[in-house]
Amino acid sequence: MQSNCWMPNWLTRALQACTDAHSNTPVCLTGSDAAPFLKDWRGRYVSKALAVVMPRNTAELSTFVAACHQNGIKMVPQGGNTGLVGGAVAEMQGDGLDTVIINLSKLRSTAHVDTHNRTLTVSAGYTLQEVQGMAHAAGLLFPLSLASEGSCTIGGNLATNAGGTAVLRYGNTRELVLGLDAVLPNGDCLRQNTGLRKNNTGYALKDLLIASEGTLGIISEVTLKLFSQPKQRLTAWISLESAAHALRNLSSLLDEFDAALTSFEWMQHDAVALVAHHFHQKLPTALQHSYALIEVCSTSQTQALTAQFEAWAEAAATQGLFQDCVLAQSEQQAKQLWTLRENISEAQAKEGLNVKHDIALPVSAIPEFLKSNLKAVNAINPGIRPVVFGHLGDGNLHYNFSAPEGQDAKVFLTAFEHTINDAVYADVKRFKGSISAEHGIGLLKKEVLLTHQDPVALATMRSIKKALDPLNLMNPGKLLG
Repeated sequence: MQSNCWMPNWLTRALQACTDAHSNTPVCLTGSDAAPFLKDWRGRYVSKALAVVMPRNTAELSTFVAACHQNGIKMVPQGGNTGLVGGAVAEMQGDGLDTVIINLSKLRSTAHVDTHNRTLTVSAGYTLQEVQGMAHAAGLLFPLSLASEGSCTIGGNLATNAGGTAVLRYGNTRELVLGLDAVLPNGDCLRQNTGLRKNNTGYALKDLLIASEGTLGIISEVTLKLFSQPKQRLTAWISLESAAHALRNLSSLLDEFDAALTSFEWMQHDAVALVAHHFHQKLPTALQHSYALIEVCSTSQTQALTAQFEAWAEAAATQGLFQDCVLAQSEQQAKQLWTLRENISEAQAKEGLNVKHDIALPVSAIPEFLKSNLKAVNAINPGIRPVVFGHLGDGNLHYNFSAPEGQDAKVFLTAFEHTINDAVYADVKRFKGSISAEHGIGLLKKEVLLTHQDPVALATMRSIKKALDPLNLMNPGKLLG
């Protein structure tokens, strides 16, 4: 469907060039039809653009990008628009007439599983959930898993190097990619989409595009690694006295299960209490300082996984590593445990606007960081409510703060966000961490990046950006500004 608002001649010609043999043209939305694509998932950024175009294949994407380049039009690549840092919306200034959103949700022309090579080649517009389903239908596993997997697209996952709940076992998105095709800022097609695990022929160009947040080009197609499906999956919930106890349990589990330990998700009590309140869920164990959700998987049918875990739990409890443990007895019970973890962000959103951080720290530094920084942030606004949870196994904390009870959320955000950010990022730097573990930089963190990234690294990134996008048309204002 195409809206009837006015469009410039160059865009009309580009649409006509993409018209197929059945007189079908790509979707192009303008005016009020485009509005849903001009704001981010959190509702924090609302922008303007001339149009939203939706190419159906790499050739159409190349046509649109080349037309934008020739006419000096800024381009904002967009997948499922589920990002949390404003990376997929237009800049927040001007009338938007010099900007086009290129939404990839219709780019779904390729989907192929190679079972012997254990790869899946797909277009960038498929959702992560669809990609998981394709792998499962072939008897294999694509392990990337996010709370937004029903909406986020695989192209967006690559552009932001998404993390998720299985990084401990399988790595970030970058580690799951063998090759990709992309359209560069001038419309040229970069063809690097192979299923090769060894290819020592120069620079790893695909890695420039992964995590580039659409500032160097638009990923159009990707080849992903697939794995054996687990034949056994064990899910457990333990209650803990402290973050230090969480680390002791993590180390003990790694000693016992090594790579079979797929997830170790840690949640402070206040974060889980929000889920219990807003979603009317009961906690599976007695109240404690914090909790861990554990997943252990095995591709063997003969390994006595449950017996091994029960033996570990008995010994760990004797050593005082945890206070209580619940082992899911069915897939349904496992899902119920996971919903306590996965609904935290939505439960906090029901409390109103909040200050969010997605930080990475050396795992060993997390208890001391929390002790120091929670005290510092509470001094800024006594009664502030920390909502702390994350992928403790890989050192990634979602480190958020809601307003004190009775304080207006918007007033809280306006008055305290900047000061809280300064305190958090100062300690992140002191403990040799990162200001962004998996969400990226986008609009939200670009100023912070300038003071926390190595100056030589920034200069190198700017050189790469200038070489590939000298006109600064590809997602301008993001990442490097």
